[in-house]
Amino acid sequence: MDADRITNRDKQNTEMEKRQLRQKFQKRLLELSDEQRPQQSKKVCRNLISTPKFQSASAVMMYLSLPHEVDTSEAILCAWQLNKIVAVPKVSWQQRHMIPVRINSLETGFSTEVAGLRNPITGVPMPIEEIDLVVAPALGFDRKGNRLGRGGSFYDRFFANEQLDAPRCGFAFAEQLVDSVPVVERDEPVDFLVTDKEIIYFNPDRRHREEGE
Repeated sequence: MDADRITNRDKQNTEMEKRQLRQKFQKRLLELSDEQRPQQSKKVCRNLISTPKFQSASAVMMYLSLPHEVDTSEAILCAWQLNKIVAVPKVSWQQRHMIPVRINSLETGFSTEVAGLRNPITGVPMPIEEIDLVVAPALGFDRKGNRLGRGGSFYDRFFANEQLDAPRCGFAFAEQLVDSVPVVERDEPVDFLVTDKEIIYFNPDRRHREEGE
């Protein structure tokens, strides 16, 4: 019983730490100026495009950025120019899960939902096993590959799908990187992280860092 109480207390403390850190990251994102955000977004996208994982992927799962996140548009447009398939998450709020849906435009076929999230309303669902690279957002990442999402665990559940064999790429501004974020057992890490300043690999047999432009 005492062990259960300690475990529950630890979980509560971790969740409190996560809430506090989310507030800190949200503040950092809001502090980026309207000039900084697009400039840094382009650098993040170009660093992603330079990676072998992006270059070799036939099908890439990206995401449609929220207003204060890294803008993924340049990477998506580049993927199309390289004849890659692009999928984005279609979120079901009721079922609390998401599925990859193929898109062919950034202009049409979306509804705008919670906090400005664009959700595809058209497009063909894509088999998870056909995805070659997943590019994932978060409020923050650490230097071990752990990610701190917004609390819905959508990506954690998606990453836990046994059919997904693609590498997981975290995508963020340098301001969203810290030494450590609190994690619990269900939290799923990424394999590498791309920011506007660096590319960090977490996979044990590829532990090196490439400096960004």
